Amino acid sequence: MTNTTAEAVELTPKQSRFVDEYLIDLNATQAAIRAGYSEKTAYAQGQRLLKNAEIAAQVQKAMDARGERTQIDADFVLQGIARNIARCEQGAPVLDRSGEYVMVEGPDGQTAPMWKYDAGNALKGYELLGKHLKLFTDKTEHSGEIKTTAPTINITRE
Repeated sequence: MTNTTAEAVELTPKQSRFVDEYLIDLNATQAAIRAGYSEKTAYAQGQRLLKNAEIAAQVQKAMDARGERTQIDADFVLQGIARNIARCEQGAPVLDRSGEYVMVEGPDGQTAPMWKYDAGNALKGYELLGKHLKLFTDKTEHSGEIKTTAPTINITRE
């Protein structure tokens, strides 16, 4: 059984198996199925298990240990994204099948080798960095006039 605190809160064998299976792909439904929960209720069970404080603590503890063991952390990921952006931004000559430069005519009429730039992947890297820095947030704009009407009450006196 797995201990999560000094008070020795123990998980059941099935819960411990769920923690181990969840770490494989971070898919609670599939982890619940692999841990032996019913396929019919796996989605609900997986969500319930992740909300359990002891299980959540054990998952976090295991993820922290894996991060230490693999030396993969936020810095590693961000540095990797930055390296890939730099590589995508480097121009590379376009070569034909025989390995010769593909030549293009410039606006001045002179020919020069064609170069390619991986803009799509560079932008994806910038997008990931921007999301990490919370530069892009979904905003909903509301425009127009809000009309409120008070209910009309007709009082008739007899």
